[in-house]
Amino acid sequence: MAEIPAEDIDRFVRLMGPDPDETLIEMDEYAAAEGFPHVGPEVGATLRLLARMTDAKRIFEFGSGYGYSAYWFAQALPEDGEIILTEVDRDELELARHYLSKGGFDALARYELGDALETIERYDGPFDVVLIDHQKHRYLEAFDAVREDVPVGGVIVADNAITAGPIEFDKLVAVATGAERDDLNKFTRGIADYLQTVKEDLAFETVVLPIGNGIAVSYRVQ
Repeated sequence: MAEIPAEDIDRFVRLMGPDPDETLIEMDEYAAAEGFPHVGPEVGATLRLLARMTDAKRIFEFGSGYGYSAYWFAQALPEDGEIILTEVDRDELELARHYLSKGGFDALARYELGDALETIERYDGPFDVVLIDHQKHRYLEAFDAVREDVPVGGVIVADNAITAGPIEFDKLVAVATGAERDDLNKFTRGIADYLQTVKEDLAFETVVLPIGNGIAVSYRVQ
């Protein structure tokens, strides 16, 4: 396949995906205006699809921002479903509440202000889908904290598996090919360690999808 600019691929994927509703369009406009690094509609639609495919009833998010990914997830939940949002920024969490309420999903959501790794300790599984999208150097901690709460047929998704701000993609590639690197910043190291761990974990089958900033999808097989 001839080389196609990444932005053209992103646009094509967006065009071929489901249309966002009015609230999601407003949320996208907010992200553009404020420079907020949300997952975007390509990843959002994929998250919703994964929730549908796993027949998800309970979802946990490590890092929810202003509720963009949670809004996509909520569209796939049944009336008795539940999604737990975690966020350290009070204003962002209140904005998430505003948007989810506007979309009619407030009854499905639980809003937790504070560190996601502390919040997860107060919840028991199972969780059909887990999204890891908080501090990159703590991804592995999040995986370890929730691993046993994801049943066979459940999914763990990690955002920024390819890029984000300080993540050095060329060094991620080097680590993936087996090279020893001691010059990784803590964020790149966090992503590299996470990806290596889920790849080697026989209980999960993992693929990295090159949409948005890259998402690692780990499906529990045993």
